[in-house]
Amino acid sequence: MGLIYAEIQLSNPRDRDIKPIKTMSLVDTGSLHLCIPEHIAIQLELEELYKREVTTADGKKHLVPYMGPISLNFQNRACFTGALVLGDEVLLGAVPMEDMDVLISPARQALIVNPESPNIAMSVAKGARP
Repeated sequence: MGLIYAEIQLSNPRDRDIKPIKTMSLVDTGSLHLCIPEHIAIQLELEELYKREVTTADGKKHLVPYMGPISLNFQNRACFTGALVLGDEVLLGAVPMEDMDVLISPARQALIVNPESPNIAMSVAKGARP
């Protein structure tokens, strides 16, 4: 399977006067978080909440800003999250994907809305019982 990209919209929920940004994002279930380049954090006027140490694919550790909140939209799904400021492209990780109830379709090589819940995101809010 090759690289999968999806068009998403990012916005600052604290300031509705700031224009949302539509962008292509690399979809990566091997990453947990939403990662954005610095220029997007600047355009959305996001607030740095704190620093976070992250390990990149090359095994190196980096201390990067964690910004937020940020609103993320994909098709009929949305979530609020934070974002690591890292890299030169938007990277959509597993946590916001899970929050929006979206999946990778290997057959389509695309990010899709969960076909089991096409109209509204589904989530589990209870633990498994023994």
